[in-house]
Amino acid sequence: MGLLELLLPLRCAACGEPGSELCERCRERLPRLCGSLCERCGAPTSWPVARCLECAGRRIAFASARSALLYTGAVPRVIGAWKERGLRRLAAELAELVAEVVPPPQVRALTCVPAQHERALSRGFHPAQALALELARVWELPFEPLLRRIGSPRRQRGLALSERSRNVAGAFAARPGASPPSRVCLIDDVYTSGATSSVCAGALRRAGCRRVEVVALARAVRER
Repeated sequence: MGLLELLLPLRCAACGEPGSELCERCRERLPRLCGSLCERCGAPTSWPVARCLECAGRRIAFASARSALLYTGAVPRVIGAWKERGLRRLAAELAELVAEVVPPPQVRALTCVPAQHERALSRGFHPAQALALELARVWELPFEPLLRRIGSPRRQRGLALSERSRNVAGAFAARPGASPPSRVCLIDDVYTSGATSSVCAGALRRAGCRRVEVVALARAVRER
């Protein structure tokens, strides 16, 4: 045991009990996103559909989106602790959770939604990239940092769906000199409206990618 662990013993991000960053009991209780899903955006549905009410009529640049967990119960606490308290070792545990629920994407490389520079500096790491690197290891796929941010849009939290789309319009582009493979999987921590994922997918497609799949750790589901 290292000095840091002696001074600051590990505690479960969900229940606070000492011992590990995510105890086995809480891990098993995290709500998996299984069952019938929308084929396009991955929203839970009563039966399988090609397009659900959430994504029907919208222009979406990605081919499909899948998530491992529902953003409810203890999931927001776990993700919040991972992102804001810098629990870097949780990335490997969370990647294993994703791999348990989401089949490996049929792509040539993984990439991730790029972080805002200021937030990455304050946290000391980029959660989506950390998750993507761990998934690259689990799925035995290369990771390529293909995207960059342009400007500084407002945080998406609290914005309506139409506002989210406008807020991130034009906020991402392919990195200079990047040459995306024909099939890419975009990794993010939380899928809320799909606005950010769609804009990122559009940037990848303009750079030459033919198909973009999205995989997120968790998905927020709006009540109807």
